[in-house]
Amino acid sequence: MNQHLDILQLACRQPLMHNEMPLLQHKEKQIPGSVTYSIKRYSKPAQWSIDDTGMFIYHTEKNNPEANYLELKFCVSGNVYCREKKTECDYCKFSASKSCVEKVDSVDVLSFTFTPSYLKQFTSGKKTTTLSDDVLAFKHTETFSKVLPLCGKTRLAIEALLNHTYTDTLENIFLNAQTQIMLLYSMDCMMGDPEEKFTCKFLANEADREKITKAREILLQHIGEPLTIKALSRKVAINECYLKKGFKELFGTTIFDFYQTQRMEHAKYLLYDKALSVTDVSSLLGYSSISHFSTAFKKHTGIKPCELLVHA
Repeated sequence: MNQHLDILQLACRQPLMHNEMPLLQHKEKQIPGSVTYSIKRYSKPAQWSIDDTGMFIYHTEKNNPEANYLELKFCVSGNVYCREKKTECDYCKFSASKSCVEKVDSVDVLSFTFTPSYLKQFTSGKKTTTLSDDVLAFKHTETFSKVLPLCGKTRLAIEALLNHTYTDTLENIFLNAQTQIMLLYSMDCMMGDPEEKFTCKFLANEADREKITKAREILLQHIGEPLTIKALSRKVAINECYLKKGFKELFGTTIFDFYQTQRMEHAKYLLYDKALSVTDVSSLLGYSSISHFSTAFKKHTGIKPCELLVHA
């Protein structure tokens, strides 16, 4: 990955000296055959001008498919990091505590690396017809990288990743979902899709978009308690048809596929990071039997749950 222009150098538009930007925080996670993400927050040097920048990197090797990957990189400035809170607290965010010695202006660098086995879920069973399809299925034959402008949707998603207050299990569920959102928005941007142009006319209404987003949050909060679409539509006060169509357009997937994907990604975390048994994970995710869970897990990941435990 080192052959690609470093996102921090690109955003700063100048060479960086060692220790010129002290590291404030570093979070990293890797699960085999899935996604590796890294979030690094640096102290921003005074008077430095830093461009908010994104980068889309597609790497393929014909004779070594194991080396294939897709990576998203982002560099954003303008946030405030609180050494005490380990995030951006409300006092810092709204400059209510100007004398706070724990407040630091930050430059934030995020990286998401996707494996082909993870991305195949989005193209499995369909005929590839566009560049996006070819890239996700790793049928595009040439390595490339593209600098991406950061649209409003991407900025909001990045801010949510940097400043959420979830911990442990809920943090994992949230990060899995946000990672897919970052991939969706980046694919949109790479293909040059116009921002905020909706096929469903009702999505032009901000209140209706907020209801769809709220429905997504409720699904994440009930990852082990499956909800019917009828129950979900009642919770956010929107009819079922609008909910299904709006969700597909905003997030690029159906409600069912989104929910199943998040359950399986969370299952990976519980098996690999928490070393829970297959029985416990099946129960926590609301499956009626271990066999139903194992079948769903293998369909999503290509391996049995017990095989992931072997690597833990």
